[in-house]
Amino acid sequence: MKFLLLMFVLVTSTCLQAQEMSSHYQIYDVKKQKLIAIDDIVADMEQADVLFFGEDHNDSVGHYLEALLFRKLHSKYPLKTALSLEMFHTDVQPELDEYLAGLISEKNFIKESRAWGNYKDYRPLIEYAKQNGLKVVAANAATRYSNAVTLGGLKVLENFPKISSNFLPPLPIDTAQGRYYEKFTETLGGHSMGSMKIYQTQNLWDATMAWSINKFIKANKGIKVFQLNGRFHSDEKLGTLAKLKQLNPKLKILNISSFSDESFINPNWEKFKNLGDYIIITDPKAKRSY
Repeated sequence: MKFLLLMFVLVTSTCLQAQEMSSHYQIYDVKKQKLIAIDDIVADMEQADVLFFGEDHNDSVGHYLEALLFRKLHSKYPLKTALSLEMFHTDVQPELDEYLAGLISEKNFIKESRAWGNYKDYRPLIEYAKQNGLKVVAANAATRYSNAVTLGGLKVLENFPKISSNFLPPLPIDTAQGRYYEKFTETLGGHSMGSMKIYQTQNLWDATMAWSINKFIKANKGIKVFQLNGRFHSDEKLGTLAKLKQLNPKLKILNISSFSDESFINPNWEKFKNLGDYIIITDPKAKRSY
């Protein structure tokens, strides 16, 4: 009886949260040119291999939707769903796997995996993966490699010992030109980047995440990967998404661009249509994560 009562409370709480959150976001399908529901994205994944969720890192509504999407993807594709995260680095894959297997404590996991300061926002995804035996990819480049590139450019990676190649994409890493570079300079306010070393660091992150996802997919045939990253890495199908497509042109990739905007009540969807296959605009008045 107590178990049934607990389950009733949990289900009721989840339903109430869903009803409350539903008023804080809108989802637009660019191709169909209409508002849709989360379930429509899940259904579209029937024919896709990878779904990018480009987030604003402090968007609480976005984090809620990520966890909801992950659960729904697993429910729809129970043997084919995996998670990939910008928020963990390739060199902590063992710590991540150990925690998912229940072999180490959460305290040790958070410390030794160098979890982000806002780990609480991603914890529901990790815990769901743990409870359901789902694989999670630690996709991003470790900070030590990023710092080295910022100081010495991408060429510096060639000086690292052979064992480091276990955590890095194949060298050399291309530096994306064109629109992606333009967007990056716009983000920096048009300031000159001199030797472009900061931009090369951005390309390292993209290349590492793309390589991590592709390596995982090759080792796990038929898997559907749900990739979370800051939206700059996948908006306009550039960055990580573009590098993944270069590595594996046969992949069917969908992407979401999720962000808050003052036009939340009545958005100009035409203005945002180039960002992705789906645009999620969240309520700017909703509480931020940090």
